[in-house]
Amino acid sequence: MTKIEVFDTSFTQNRELSWLMFNRRVLKEAEDLTVPLMERFKFLSIFQTNLDEFYMIRVGSLSDIAKLKQPPIDNKSGMSVREQLDAIYKATVPLIEKKDKIFEQLRKQMALHQIVHCDIPQCSNAEIKFLENAFKRRIMPLLSPLVIDRHHPFPQLLNKQKAVVANVKNKDGMMTLGIVPISNLLDKMIVLPRETLSFILTEKVIQHFLPLVFDKYQVSDSCIVAITRNADIHPQDEGFDFDLDFRVHMKLILKKRSRLAPVRLEVQGEMDERIRRIFKERVKLNDMQIFIGKSPIAFDYVFELIEKLSLTQRMEMMYPPFSSATMKVTMLDYCLSKDLLLFYPYEDFELFIQFLKESANSADVISIRISLYRLAANSRVIQYLCDAAQNGKEVTVLIELRARFDENNNIEWAEMLESAGCNLIYGFEDVKVHGKICLVTLKKGDKISYITQIGTGNYNEKTAKLYSDLSLFTANDRIAQDALTFFKNMAISNLQGTYNHLWVAPYTYKNQLMEMIDGEIEKVRLGKPGRIICKANSLSERDIIDKLATASQAGVKIDLIIRGICCILPNIAGKTENIQVTSVVGRFLEHARIYAFGEGDEVRIWISSGDLMTRSLTRRIEVAVPVLDQAIRQRIVALLDVMLADNVKGHRLLKNGRHQRKKDDQPRCNSQDYFIEEAKNRNLAVIEPQPQIIKKKGWLARLADWTNEKN
Repeated sequence: MTKIEVFDTSFTQNRELSWLMFNRRVLKEAEDLTVPLMERFKFLSIFQTNLDEFYMIRVGSLSDIAKLKQPPIDNKSGMSVREQLDAIYKATVPLIEKKDKIFEQLRKQMALHQIVHCDIPQCSNAEIKFLENAFKRRIMPLLSPLVIDRHHPFPQLLNKQKAVVANVKNKDGMMTLGIVPISNLLDKMIVLPRETLSFILTEKVIQHFLPLVFDKYQVSDSCIVAITRNADIHPQDEGFDFDLDFRVHMKLILKKRSRLAPVRLEVQGEMDERIRRIFKERVKLNDMQIFIGKSPIAFDYVFELIEKLSLTQRMEMMYPPFSSATMKVTMLDYCLSKDLLLFYPYEDFELFIQFLKESANSADVISIRISLYRLAANSRVIQYLCDAAQNGKEVTVLIELRARFDENNNIEWAEMLESAGCNLIYGFEDVKVHGKICLVTLKKGDKISYITQIGTGNYNEKTAKLYSDLSLFTANDRIAQDALTFFKNMAISNLQGTYNHLWVAPYTYKNQLMEMIDGEIEKVRLGKPGRIICKANSLSERDIIDKLATASQAGVKIDLIIRGICCILPNIAGKTENIQVTSVVGRFLEHARIYAFGEGDEVRIWISSGDLMTRSLTRRIEVAVPVLDQAIRQRIVALLDVMLADNVKGHRLLKNGRHQRKKDDQPRCNSQDYFIEEAKNRNLAVIEPQPQIIKKKGWLARLADWTNEKN
């Protein structure tokens, strides 16, 4: 008989419900009146996209697990898989209701700024005629309508493909179902001929002119629907022939993504009971999986709408643009002379691009090694890696083809890199390569030197403007030797290599992290203060949770800055009373992972690509690098202090699992606004902390001055 492990769930919560609470915080940004109007509309779009991916991946995965003979019990909540699914469906309903309410608020406020989000009843007769002409000329030729009868089976609607459905009755009085799938080739909106920026969504136009599509039928009870399908494809579970090129394998399995089992049906508008019954029977869904709302099913038109705004409207309704701090230096020379920390987007990602460009063209550089996960659409990272190979450098690229939803892009990049002469290493069967590491080797005369760059975020020019990340450059030879070992191990499929300074998942990272927590526990045992600050996207790994709880019980003071999933509950008496959890949701996506142990000059810090999740620690290749430079360590501590002081965009996790805006008697502090102002005011002829902000008191005094000025 298999032994069932019993976990203490008195201070933990379910990861899926915790994630839904995170997305609720995103939705709150959409109703925050201090956020510019179109930025609020973008947050509404982000909320919807987040929820779509959650259902595709997490609900899809749980739906698969539920089919096992003995599905596992969640070790944070004690819930069965079926209980988790039921709780997710139940928790989603109020989120949809909230989304609908916020959408209507935003639509009314947009109209005050001459942006009118129309429905058909708001159109004049002349405008309806305009729409009819546009429908006949631009839309109807691209439609593929269907009626469901014995000659026409129920169609395989693609994942998240919108469709207009209705009851249709033929001349003999026989009722059937009409379906019009909406092609992605269609424009997402039609702009009306008005002085104001007025538009109507294409699916609403199709819905109105449905009688023209089914001209031989009587049409009634129409609504707009979209099916969400399980997109949790695990290539390692597919079983593939190692003689088959891995890129070919990925191309084959990606075709399955849009046709996997449904997990949700979204409906905009009222759904007739007969249509509901047909979908339940044909698509194999139950009532809990059908979500009916009033707002659009997708907000993929938001960014297209923003492009149509006038300059005045942009200034009134968008965040003001800001320029990232930068410096004019030769990156190779600078990084050989001292360690450098870049803090994106407040400091310019272009400096990394410059670093690659110099490396590709420098006569001193003999090789570049790099790992790639997600890249921009027009990636200059790829361009300079190709240039380097064509310039005779040895270029080795460790590329993960299974970066979720970026698989096709990475396949194309891999083919381009290979054509340019780069050496490629793909991810491994059982683990994804998620670490962000680049090693440049230089040779001048007989001397060989190295620059290692390790960061918390992707080598992606676009997201570097939207995500908050750290990037460390160091010429430290000890770090370089570990980086050399890392790339050698990846080349020979040795995942169990040993490293002197780097933490590398899946074999050493978790244990080293837990040893650092143990070190703080030991300090308290010896009568010294113990201190831990961890910043991550998510915390769900049970062993780490239990170790943090043990540290709390020993008297270690712990601050966790967790943006999304957090399965540990703070302030539980006798369990986690020394733990505080903060979540910052604002203009930029908080993405940096920072692990700090101790205080003052003795603080030890690692930055990393890896979260405190089971998948990150046991099923991914992640890399964490120690910050050895004293000034940079103090700068990172100062950054953490500002984030912990955030009482505008900062939320505090309560012991009941809910979050509330931080409320204290301190001056108002928006950490991201503070970092923007700091970037504007800093002279980056040399990027390094100013002497007056090295010490914590100096930094916090400066923060107090800034908040007083803002208030």
